[in-house]
Amino acid sequence: MIVPALVLALAGCNRPADGVAHDVATAPADAFLAAIAAHCGKAYEGRIIEDTPAPTGKDPFAGQRLVMHVRGCEDPAHQLKIPFHVGDDHSRTWVLTRTPHGLKLKHDHRHADGSPDAITLYGGDSTPPGTAQRQQFPADADSVAMFRRADMLASTHNTWAMEIEPDERFVYELTRPGGRRFRVAFDLAHPVALPPPPW
Repeated sequence: MIVPALVLALAGCNRPADGVAHDVATAPADAFLAAIAAHCGKAYEGRIIEDTPAPTGKDPFAGQRLVMHVRGCEDPAHQLKIPFHVGDDHSRTWVLTRTPHGLKLKHDHRHADGSPDAITLYGGDSTPPGTAQRQQFPADADSVAMFRRADMLASTHNTWAMEIEPDERFVYELTRPGGRRFRVAFDLAHPVALPPPPW
């Protein structure tokens, strides 16, 4: 039978040379990472499709061109680095890393001189199993501790998510209890000119 044979084949591949478990339980993480890696070397423009509640103070995204660049692809089955450019601000890079249990998302924030921001490398591990189209990342303990030290208490409840509809769109999402919901959708059908390197 085809299905049991496929399951056995996947289960038999759970100890590759990289030491990361690739089995039936974590196969969605591999498929998700591969779907993004298919866009390595390309950039795409995005737009905010949801931002609730509406910002009351200065909004760093208002009126800015939003571009994602699938750039860091040296080992695409293990890690991808995706700079997220907001106008002339090149400080943000999403780092997706394969782990034994799924994926880890970290936000690498840097200043123009390349030095790390005080609030950087926050994120979390994916909630298993996820799907080939969507992965969610609740804030991990290190991120919660960082947010508490910075008196960013609302952020301690952050959950980030990423979605991909192959060759159609990529979505980055931030949610937290109380109704906070921020989503940016990128058009994967129409690559744009490459932005400058991230900071």
